[in-house]
Amino acid sequence: MTSNLLFAIGTIGHFVGWVFLASAIFQIARTLSRSGDTGRTASLRSAFGSTIFALVGFGLGITLAGDGKALSVPLAWPDMHPLGWLFGLAMIGTVTFALQSISAITVAERKSKIVGALIFLAIAAFSLWWVMRGDNPFTLHRGHIDLSAGAFGSILTLLIATAALMGWVGRSAESSERVRGVSTQLTLFAGAALFMIPFAWLMVTSVKEDRDIAGTDGLNWVPKVSQTVPYFNDNNPLFEAQFRGRTVQAALERVVDAEQIELRVLKPMNQSGYIFKISKNEAKRIPNEAPVVSLDWDGVAATAFVQEDLPDGTRRVERLESGKPTGEVRTVPRAETEAVRTVGARWRNYPDALEFLPPEANMGLTYLKNTVILVVLSVIGTLLSCSLVAYGFSRLRFPGRETLFSILLATMMLPAAVTLLPQFLIFRSFGWIDSLLPLWVPTFFASAFNVFLLRSFFQQIPFELEDAAKIDGCGYLRTFWSVLMPQVKPALTVVAVWTFLGAWNNFLGPLIYVNSQENMPIAYALQLFMGERAGEPGLLMAFTALSIIPVLLLFAFSQRYFIEGMSLSGLGGR
Repeated sequence: MTSNLLFAIGTIGHFVGWVFLASAIFQIARTLSRSGDTGRTASLRSAFGSTIFALVGFGLGITLAGDGKALSVPLAWPDMHPLGWLFGLAMIGTVTFALQSISAITVAERKSKIVGALIFLAIAAFSLWWVMRGDNPFTLHRGHIDLSAGAFGSILTLLIATAALMGWVGRSAESSERVRGVSTQLTLFAGAALFMIPFAWLMVTSVKEDRDIAGTDGLNWVPKVSQTVPYFNDNNPLFEAQFRGRTVQAALERVVDAEQIELRVLKPMNQSGYIFKISKNEAKRIPNEAPVVSLDWDGVAATAFVQEDLPDGTRRVERLESGKPTGEVRTVPRAETEAVRTVGARWRNYPDALEFLPPEANMGLTYLKNTVILVVLSVIGTLLSCSLVAYGFSRLRFPGRETLFSILLATMMLPAAVTLLPQFLIFRSFGWIDSLLPLWVPTFFASAFNVFLLRSFFQQIPFELEDAAKIDGCGYLRTFWSVLMPQVKPALTVVAVWTFLGAWNNFLGPLIYVNSQENMPIAYALQLFMGERAGEPGLLMAFTALSIIPVLLLFAFSQRYFIEGMSLSGLGGR
């Protein structure tokens, strides 16, 4: 045998050893979980046999593929023609059918298995012949993975825990119900965790610095913040003053005279760059935030803060001891300094994102107000109009009712793009452009789908309730409001939730009808923010997180009605 073949056998033996070790742990767990003596002996025998095979496998791995290290995993990977893989699969099929032919019960079944084995054998022979025609039919790549004691312990612990859990839940036929319950819960948990990954990434990214958003080291899930210290920089002083009725941070642009100075606004971001004059007495000096860096200081690792970045690419730094300046100042190349960063969240992204909004947005409150108005009126209009129309089509009898209902349903076949231009011309003639009226007034005229849904619920209510209401003197509207509406709460809730989501996320409508910042809802503002600040993903994610908080709160407080409505109405795939 060649050394490569022996190494391959040793590698296979090593991994087979792990498989039998897991099997032994599984059998031991089953033995310990059994309440009686029945089956314990068989499980112990199986565990003993698996342990023997595991030791043999590990022995082959150490003897034939070991490198002298205690915690080393051999690896072998064949590099060969694609038909070489076909040869391996065909040989597996040949052995499988041959074993099945031995245990076959009838003659016909035995013949069928033998024919299958011969077919796979012919495929294997052809594949081997074709592969051996080449100059270099087979090459084995070999190596080892050295495991640390901690990594080996973690793998062994996970293996023991998994095998023990499998042995416990599968110990007897009576545990089938528990197995199904555990499997269902694990599946639901895995699905929920999978779908929560984008949301988790959104929240983590919203508190990151820009340098952590993307990098060559892959995705970074742990946010870090750069450390700073307050420092009064005489070369670049920072002031706090009043500008246009707001408190701003500004840098010194120039000294006008002995009484006045000229400042350039730095924050809030939506006013950055503005230059204004102010009296020296009205401007309050505040410290700059100087970044803390680590560097080599005379052969000793030290920390310092950056006083100033110089034009030639160097930095003037002052050494820190126990977080306090020492007065030792020197100039060092920028490449020799590294920012001191600690694990933490940069919550400043949230106010910074709001400060980037135009002044008319009033830190986003204008967008929130417009969206709340739009959502509330849309929900009220949809519920009132659709429930009234559905009540009329389901409980009132009048000539042409079915024909009118069919015409209403036929409107669902009209694409929204077909009615877009006529609606725009109508609303323009009303003078409603650049207002919220075109976005919520149409909801008071019902929609075909919601009418169809609510009509189905109204039809399920017994007519005896309506007859009793008539005997008590209730008219049509009183019967509708006091008797029938409480019976269709699940359907009304799901219609309200879907209307809320549609109005909250509506982007096309505001894009067509709204022009000014004063009338923009959140969805439109988010798209504009994305276009303007696409290069600052931290701020973008922060603004996005703020925009979805009301939706999350809605679902948290109405999930019971929402799920009940979906189960009754079949809206799960809508």
